[in-house]
Amino acid sequence: MSSTRSVLAVVVLVPALIALALWAFVWPNARLAPRDLPLGVAGPARATAPVEAQLAERDGAFEVHRYADAAAARTAIEEREVYGAVVATPGGPELLVASAAGPSVAQLLTEAVGRQAGRPVPTEDVVPLPAADPRGSALNSSVLPLALAGIAAGGLVTLLGLRGLRAVLAVAGASAAIGLVAAAVADSWLGALAGDWWAEAGALGLTVLAGAAGVAGLAAVLGRAGMGVGSLLVMLLGNPFSGVTSAPEMLPEPVGALGRLLPPGAGGSLVRSVAYFDGNGAAGPLAVLACWALAGLALLALGPLLDRRPAAGAAVRRAGAGAAA
Repeated sequence: MSSTRSVLAVVVLVPALIALALWAFVWPNARLAPRDLPLGVAGPARATAPVEAQLAERDGAFEVHRYADAAAARTAIEEREVYGAVVATPGGPELLVASAAGPSVAQLLTEAVGRQAGRPVPTEDVVPLPAADPRGSALNSSVLPLALAGIAAGGLVTLLGLRGLRAVLAVAGASAAIGLVAAAVADSWLGALAGDWWAEAGALGLTVLAGAAGVAGLAAVLGRAGMGVGSLLVMLLGNPFSGVTSAPEMLPEPVGALGRLLPPGAGGSLVRSVAYFDGNGAAGPLAVLACWALAGLALLALGPLLDRRPAAGAAVRRAGAGAAA
């Protein structure tokens, strides 16, 4: 009977898992489109009115932010308030973009504004990507390895039976080491990151720590089933929902919002901020990763106490049975 159930479990669960993976990875990418994408419009109100009217025709595509002039719009881009800005000038609209905020978004804005103007629009890349990685491939490709590193570190701590302080030190130490190695590869070797080296290493390490602590912490509470739940959140949902290859505002809802609350999405955004934008826009993703890391480490630290409670209950029951006998 048990073997029959095992066969049924394999026949049913594996296709279900594959279907979930296909949905998580394929569906968001098949529905990429701007949804309240922050975009600036700069210039006098009379000059920007036609531009705003044209943008409003794409209902729900853009969240328009108004700025007095090009300098204010450029500052807003550098501070990650908007992905780009249309500047109204006497000679026609000009476009400011930031390829470092997402090359695909910069290309989308170039095409959208040029199509509305009916001609090529002069474009300035306010925050460009490094010359060694002009397409941003390194950051886009880092999401999967960082997620795998977090799962591997958290899973190994669980499988080795580490608990309490030892588990906390193991997860934190492994994450810090991975952050240093990742910064050495992406910045020092490939030249794909252009920010402060130690800030990049810290952001990469914290991304791994959030995933590792989440996986190991859930396993400390739920057993090995918790390791599966943590891996599901970090890899199967967190990786495709991260929005790193495009932007969270390009993903269908609620995928875009959920991705920002999972370690890969928050980590990708944090690394982008410290690598290209001098830390601007880092507060939100930093808070998300800190919550994951602290919650997971707290569960790990409480693991021995959770183990003692069932053991203590069993001892009480045995003592009661002995007294009754």
